[in-house]
Amino acid sequence: MEKFFKFGERGSSAGQELRAGLTTFLAMAYIIAVNPSLLAAAGVPMNAAVTSTCVGAGIMTIFMGLFSNRPLACASGMGINAVVAFTLAAINGADWQVSMAVIFVEGCAILVLVLCGLREAIMDAIPVSLRHAISVGLGIFIAMIGLADGGIIVANESTMVAFGDVTSPKFLVGLISIVATVILYAMNVKGSILIGIIIAVLCGIPLGVTQMPTGIVSALDFSSFGAPFMVDSTGTVAVVRVLTTPILLVFAFSLMMSDFFDTMGTAMAVAKQGEFLNEDGTVENIREILIADSAAAAIGGLVGASSITTFVESASGAADGGRTGLSSVFTGIFFIIAAFFAPVISIVSSAATCGALVIVGFLMMTDVVDIDWTDLLEGFPSFMVIAGIPLTYSISNGIGMGFIAYVIVALVTGRGKKVKPLMWVATAAFLVYFLLS
Repeated sequence: MEKFFKFGERGSSAGQELRAGLTTFLAMAYIIAVNPSLLAAAGVPMNAAVTSTCVGAGIMTIFMGLFSNRPLACASGMGINAVVAFTLAAINGADWQVSMAVIFVEGCAILVLVLCGLREAIMDAIPVSLRHAISVGLGIFIAMIGLADGGIIVANESTMVAFGDVTSPKFLVGLISIVATVILYAMNVKGSILIGIIIAVLCGIPLGVTQMPTGIVSALDFSSFGAPFMVDSTGTVAVVRVLTTPILLVFAFSLMMSDFFDTMGTAMAVAKQGEFLNEDGTVENIREILIADSAAAAIGGLVGASSITTFVESASGAADGGRTGLSSVFTGIFFIIAAFFAPVISIVSSAATCGALVIVGFLMMTDVVDIDWTDLLEGFPSFMVIAGIPLTYSISNGIGMGFIAYVIVALVTGRGKKVKPLMWVATAAFLVYFLLS
């Protein structure tokens, strides 16, 4: 094991990697409760969503550890699972199998681009400011979903959105979730997000928000596995419907763009903590990391877990001493074990995950300082992305608005040459998408 993982060479040990793996699991285990609740809204059976979320994360995290030998963990990505639940479901007539087929196609496309060496070229074509803006926009979007789940904000015909009823049990559980998570996070408690959810679940019992489980352990539910190749409500194989429907292909493209940005930023963040970021800003073993991440996206759609991607919370494990892929193997094992406790996990209400979504949204806001707001070409398109994602309740819409704004501002300010060819292609694709919408 030492020869394969080289933890001695990297100043680590099996025990240290185990601790780091557990730290990463605790830091990102909130996804076990959050992802199924979102996927259930899209029509995926709850127990199946729990199984696919845990098993998918476990398998791909172990694969990442073995293939790249770096301390990165994978699970269903926040933001994209919201697209599955609230955007794709509305477009495809609530056929969740079709939504998963979109994710599957997107993942396969990214994998092909990585294997052909084109992923880095596409990354280079997108302005850095827009990459940061997408992360910030997703953060606000995720926090908005969390606040709505917790009853903190509600729909209002007069003002579009309003403050919730402070006396309602749902509001109280949501508030407890936020307060507990923030306090624990401020105290640097390991697994603060997961503990915050647990506290909110327990407080929800006397308030009638948390429903007691019918059991503790249950058999795994693999009914969502192979979703892209299932027949949808129209009698068409889901993946065939995606490949023959332009608007769904555009969605696959936009999700692919989102996956690009998240993974590159995450890899750099973890590499800095794990001491495999070179002085010139390049990440060691980046090709292996990108291949594993791209394969994870496709596997996520295949098993019905939404897009599985590399989690920035992996940095917590790297900061806690993770230096090799062994820590990822341990994290993956913890995820697979968690899959057997679906009844317990299913009692977690959406209100109880409010704090997790809000704190994750906060963490994603850090990229806002890396945008040059004094430059119209950098600032205005970034603003359109950041405002567009939450205000249109669509990640794709926000990204498209930012891309189009960037091209327009570049042209009118005489900087059209800054727009790279692939950026033109992406902008044209978004124009088609908006026209089709």
